[in-house]
Amino acid sequence: MGEQPDIEETPPVRSRRELPIVQLLPNLVTVAAICAGLTAIRFAAGGNFVVAVQLVLVAAVLDGLDGGLARLLKSASALGAELDSLADFLNFGIAPALLMYFWAFQDMRNLGWIAVVIYALCCVMRLARFNVGTKALTVDKPASHFEGVPSPAGALLVMLPLFIDRAFPALPDIPDAMIGIYMLCVGLLMIGRLPTLSLKSLTIKRENVRYLYVGFVCFLAALISYPWATLMVMDLLYLASLVWAWRQLQKTIPDHG
Repeated sequence: MGEQPDIEETPPVRSRRELPIVQLLPNLVTVAAICAGLTAIRFAAGGNFVVAVQLVLVAAVLDGLDGGLARLLKSASALGAELDSLADFLNFGIAPALLMYFWAFQDMRNLGWIAVVIYALCCVMRLARFNVGTKALTVDKPASHFEGVPSPAGALLVMLPLFIDRAFPALPDIPDAMIGIYMLCVGLLMIGRLPTLSLKSLTIKRENVRYLYVGFVCFLAALISYPWATLMVMDLLYLASLVWAWRQLQKTIPDHG
């Protein structure tokens, strides 16, 4: 019998699921938003409310980017959805509430804390209801409107007293009790059923796109040059849209009188 050829044994190859780094970009943007929200709390605790507000705004911009990136890269996942929801609660529920607490309620700590807690609870309830509604959808189509004020809009609304105070420093200080009541009202708007505008469903005619670009540039210029006044006007316009939505809703309710 001839000699058997030596058979070289090769180690078993482990099956690895390689994931392109670009697929992780949406989650990385969400993590960056979480870092911005946490850092906003740090600066607010130190009394630097300008940087704290800027970081909340950065978190809002990143919140708008991560979902678009996930759809563009087709990398949406259950993990990303849960991470995004947790980031929204931190950035739009906890961070602005604590920012307002450190700014407004130093002389009314206990009652102010109650307003902060109720606002944060309304935010988490709003997000939970949104998540349940999103999972129940059978079509992937942007909703024409939201039910209640979305959490990013609620975060901007709840900071309106701060915007007014910085835009008009000569005005008398807003009473702490009034700020607390205002925070409670914003929280109730978040968990309410009032139809609110969804930017994702808005469309524009092609011939008007140029005007949109010009308007966006003007908005950025105003935000850079007069940040507090611009943020205040944004909030007031949004509140006006809520009043308009409420009046439209009243017209649809049948009169049984």
